[in-house]
Amino acid sequence: MSHNTYPAISDLKSAARKRIPHFVWEYLDSGTGEEATLDRNRRKLDEVLLQPSILHGEFTPDLATSFLGRDYQLPFGIAPVGMSGLIWPGAEQILAQTAAREHIPYTLSTVATQTPEDVAEHHGGQGWFQIYPPRDPDIRADILGRAKAAGFHTLVLTVDVPVASRRERQTRGGLQQPPRLTPRLALQAARCPAWLMGIGKTGMPRMKLMDSYANQKERLPSNAHIGYLLRTSPDWSYLTKLRDEWDGHLIVKGVLDAKDAPAIEKAGADALWISNHAGRQFDASPATIEALPAIRAATTLPLILDSGVSGGLDILRAFALGANFVMLGRAFHYGLGAMGTPGAAHVVDILRQDLTANMGQIGAKSLSDLPQKLFTPSNR
Repeated sequence: MSHNTYPAISDLKSAARKRIPHFVWEYLDSGTGEEATLDRNRRKLDEVLLQPSILHGEFTPDLATSFLGRDYQLPFGIAPVGMSGLIWPGAEQILAQTAAREHIPYTLSTVATQTPEDVAEHHGGQGWFQIYPPRDPDIRADILGRAKAAGFHTLVLTVDVPVASRRERQTRGGLQQPPRLTPRLALQAARCPAWLMGIGKTGMPRMKLMDSYANQKERLPSNAHIGYLLRTSPDWSYLTKLRDEWDGHLIVKGVLDAKDAPAIEKAGADALWISNHAGRQFDASPATIEALPAIRAATTLPLILDSGVSGGLDILRAFALGANFVMLGRAFHYGLGAMGTPGAAHVVDILRQDLTANMGQIGAKSLSDLPQKLFTPSNR
């Protein structure tokens, strides 16, 4: 029944917009500035064409891949989204449980509404932890220790937020940090009973991990919410220190310039994550898919791609241009907004079916076949 009602991510997106309050929707769906980067991500993905195939007979495509020493039956995972539990109550646990069942990575954000300890029993060994770099080395060490103790085996350092972006559309929506229901927002929430009932059970979301270090605020500037009070803009020495302190896999997220790739590799990172923060950080950024080929040529490290991915075909486009894994954030939250708890698993199933159908269309028996399936003028 779900596929009849919601056959595509876009259907989940439309339904989610009606079932979550407007201020929450603006937080989830907006970019920054005029949202040119958000649009560019989509447009550049659409420009990547794959060659249809005929007379290749029947086969079942193999969707399996290996990434950082682990085998996955699907080539994608769940990207970190800040304040996930604001978008749908209990989102962090639901997404972690989905990842555990489907055997795909789930990435918990530093600024999630749940702590690593809250999610520990749900991720089933599939947990990655995304860190916004704390300026205080003692806080950094404590966060790393807590993530490791909670079973998160892979660390993702986000480097593309040196300063806060303006996110004007989000501001117009009325969201404040920490979130609170003003009369205007309360009226919006009242129109979304399923969301409001969930919030009644979980309480108004807050950045629980960051709040646990609130006693450090007096040492820091006071012109931003707790997430920004604790984080800093990392430099190359910060990356080196983090590599020394973390004994698991380390991924650097937010890479767009191929010239940075060799230095990140030399610093000991295990993979690069090509991202423009889904258009939320800087509005003159290249699309990730157009940055991918040069970065692929500049490093032998495994590459992850996100930003603008809205279906299985986009995942195939990324693999065709050299990515080794793809992560999606908004799509899973559209699923939660549209369907509640079952929505996350439905997103996985949409992507699985989309991958299978499109690989059959182009005659790709495995993901490794995809670079040969790119359509270029020389294919004519």
